[in-house]
Amino acid sequence: MVSRDEVIAWIESDVDEGAKAELSGLLALASPAAQAELADRFAARLQFGTAGLRGVMAAGPNRMNRAVVIQAARALIDFLHRQKCPARVVIGNDARYHSRQFALDTAAVVTAAGGEAWLLPDRVPTPILAYAVREMSADAGVMVTASHNPAADNGYKVYLGGSLVPEAAQGVQIVPPADAQIAAQIEAVLPANQIPRKAGWREVGPELIETYLHAITTLSHPGQPGSIDPGAAEPPAADLRAEPPNPPIRIVYTAMHGVGGTIALQALARAGFADVVVVESQFTPNPDFPTVAFPNPEEPGAIDRAVDLARQCDADVVIANDPDADRCAVAIPDPRQGWRILHGDELGSILAEQVAASDRGGALANSIVSSRQLAAIAAHHHRPYVQTLTGFKWLARVPDLAMAYEEAIGYCVRPDVVRDKDGLATAVAVARLVASLTANGQTIVDLLDDLARRHGLYLTSQLSLRVSDLAEIGTMMAALRQTPPGELGGCPVTQVIDLSEGQDGLPPTDGLVLHTAAKDRVVIRPSGTEPKLKCYFEVITEVNPDASFDDLTALRHRAEDRLAQLASEMKTVLDHGTL
Repeated sequence: MVSRDEVIAWIESDVDEGAKAELSGLLALASPAAQAELADRFAARLQFGTAGLRGVMAAGPNRMNRAVVIQAARALIDFLHRQKCPARVVIGNDARYHSRQFALDTAAVVTAAGGEAWLLPDRVPTPILAYAVREMSADAGVMVTASHNPAADNGYKVYLGGSLVPEAAQGVQIVPPADAQIAAQIEAVLPANQIPRKAGWREVGPELIETYLHAITTLSHPGQPGSIDPGAAEPPAADLRAEPPNPPIRIVYTAMHGVGGTIALQALARAGFADVVVVESQFTPNPDFPTVAFPNPEEPGAIDRAVDLARQCDADVVIANDPDADRCAVAIPDPRQGWRILHGDELGSILAEQVAASDRGGALANSIVSSRQLAAIAAHHHRPYVQTLTGFKWLARVPDLAMAYEEAIGYCVRPDVVRDKDGLATAVAVARLVASLTANGQTIVDLLDDLARRHGLYLTSQLSLRVSDLAEIGTMMAALRQTPPGELGGCPVTQVIDLSEGQDGLPPTDGLVLHTAAKDRVVIRPSGTEPKLKCYFEVITEVNPDASFDDLTALRHRAEDRLAQLASEMKTVLDHGTL
């Protein structure tokens, strides 16, 4: 139970009158609910890690608020000073509640501490902040965003650059040991009201966005449009650089109430796509996200409005960004089942195939929870392949990177521009691919089938168990480690890999990998950004290179049934400890 003196001390040190009143009101209440809420808000300090800060916006040290942000900003500038770098920091924010205030506070702290603070225009996508760190040779970047989290949340992402990191890591989110070093500085900082803040930061003009748009809409992937010939040594690739060929395509776009809308339309227009129909009810930034339960294009129902609009206007493709526009979801008309959203692994494999089949050099990379198909694509094209831990803080660090993705609809298609996932550059790449295919009488479904004929059918799915108490995740992981299932989907589990012990040179992380005799794979890990335990399933089915459309349809149905069986069995294991 938190002491009254501890709460009063925090109130006195806070800088925000609203936050002070909020805590004072809770302190005055004698109800068990109010006391439990106070106890949770003071149970610990909001943890600073490789995702920076992320949590519910409210007063107290275990929440996202001005006092916590001011202390984190001072810790960051102290960290930079200890590294003896110039401490140039570029700062951006999305459209969530308090985001601009958190960005202004960060700029004021950096300025007062002798750093050089550069503030981006209000309400910018995360990829522009990542781009700015590289483009401006900044030592660090701060993006105030909670990405696709619920409306009550906000976050604080930190990127490093300058002399602090090698070239491949310029403008990439922090990883150990920097996260721990900044967290240690947070523990040492003064109370928020004693941390100096000063005006005098500099503002970045619209010219930075102009150079970003120019970069992502020019000089992309070379190649020629065409389908994948399973017997060919080097299949042709869609030309993602050239102006879109005739016939033109119609795109339905949704910004998911986030900050990507205007810039996405500008990028598509510059790439030659004028026929873009927007979901008006989701286009304007709105921190309440009123039309969706969760503002994540992956969530069931999140892009239903876009798909309905696509049916009405006979569109060729749906493109959706998440609220900070670093992720990109795509939906297509599929003759097997009508309009559907592509799984992140499907789109990742298609985009990777275009890069691998081109004369653009470099490695292909994805995360341990993403499909094994990328390794097969890389091997076929004699490309380096790298597997990393989950998150673009790891993927974007791969040297000589040509393209990276992870199944959570994150794609780095222009690592020469942004060393992070970039939903805007991905939108341009997808539009160019669909246009090239349409001009040749082909579809994305054709490409997926051709990949299956060459490499086998790789299908993936996911199960997320949302919890109200984070301790539940630790309990489930401990039980699974102690008694992993001996059989899944009617096949024996042949290998159990504990990722907490490190694997194939990767740093330790909390997760388990299960392999079965049928080549099925299940990865179980806690989410890094939400209170969820996530399971990632993959099945591989051999395919005859001459398989017909109907043959592949039947194989897909059987693989989907198997994925559903694996998900059902793993849910039983996690809920009850055994099948």
